[in-house]
Amino acid sequence: MTSSDSVRPVDLSYPAVNIQVLIDSDIDGLLDTAEKPKKVASSDRLERAFLEIVEFRRTHSRIPSSTTRKIAERKLGARLDGILANEEKVAALKPLDEFGMLDTPEPPASIDDLLDGDDLDLLGDDSGLMDVSDLPVRRQVYDTDAARRRKAEDFEQFEPLFKQKHSELGAGTSKLLPYPGMTHIVPGAFFVLNGVMLFIAEVGETEYKKSTVRENKRERLRCIFENGTESSMYRQSLAIRLSDEDGQILVQTEIPEILTDDEASGYIYVLRSRSDDPQIAGIKDLHKIGFSRGSVEKRIKNAEKSPTYLMAPVHLVANYSVYNLRTSALENLLHRVFAEVRLDITQIDRNGRDYDPSEWFIVPLNVIDQAIELIISGEIVDHVYDAPDQKLIRNTAKGL
Repeated sequence: MTSSDSVRPVDLSYPAVNIQVLIDSDIDGLLDTAEKPKKVASSDRLERAFLEIVEFRRTHSRIPSSTTRKIAERKLGARLDGILANEEKVAALKPLDEFGMLDTPEPPASIDDLLDGDDLDLLGDDSGLMDVSDLPVRRQVYDTDAARRRKAEDFEQFEPLFKQKHSELGAGTSKLLPYPGMTHIVPGAFFVLNGVMLFIAEVGETEYKKSTVRENKRERLRCIFENGTESSMYRQSLAIRLSDEDGQILVQTEIPEILTDDEASGYIYVLRSRSDDPQIAGIKDLHKIGFSRGSVEKRIKNAEKSPTYLMAPVHLVANYSVYNLRTSALENLLHRVFAEVRLDITQIDRNGRDYDPSEWFIVPLNVIDQAIELIISGEIVDHVYDAPDQKLIRNTAKGL
């Protein structure tokens, strides 16, 4: 083969291809040069991570939990906890926070608000751990409680009790002792808080709140103050106030044993019926006065099955621990004092037999409290119950 056979002729007369025409006709972008991916900044990653939390909040109408067993949600919850713990991250993500998840919550204005917001009942106290009366405490000044008090509409029923207690203090038959602990915050007790005497008129129904560990209970009080106001703080709240502010309890000089570790000899309890029977529900100030040597709560557990309790559930409004006294005799005295206003009604028990409940009386709770005080002091023999005026008065028949 000669050199001339290896050379292929080229037709140089063919027009040159226009490169720009090819580029313009590349509608599918086959000739495009792939762009190098941009480097993701840390701020972009943070925003994307937070937007996943926002999307969870939008979908589920709640923030993700960092303690749930669902792994995906727990990761988002832990991520949100980490963000909330970093002020710089919170500031950077504020513009993306459409649900206010990064807002700083307002601090509670009072101890009551703190307890009301305790959804997990972390501050519940059945063990007495919050009873810090024996520990040194920092003195604090509380202004919010006075602002939260309201006028006691029926203060005229309680005013004589305060006058009586001041008279007892002056005569030396009662005295003030340091606040002994939360177990003594019971109906009928008197305390002094910041120089103002208060009376525990009622303990509300027990509120049960379940936590992840156990079920806790707490009760609201009706506290009547001698200045004519009242408060509905929780029992735990009052315990903390009395501890922090060197509160005092008012006790009778004759029975100092009430503050010892002696076992109570029994309990006088006062119940209110929760019957929906119009004959019962329409009676104002209807109370059962009874005696128990054991747990009152256990005794009234099946009240709706017993004519003794008017065949209906009951609410425990007062429970008095009695020390070094014959409790049954105290109960009998109360029944004798209020015999005139004993409820006259016949019930039918589960066996169809007639039954006349004998321990229900139409009398205000504060009068029952006063009667117990007079029985303990021995002065009850000089008093009778005036049913029309609903108050205990001196027995003029004895020339007093």
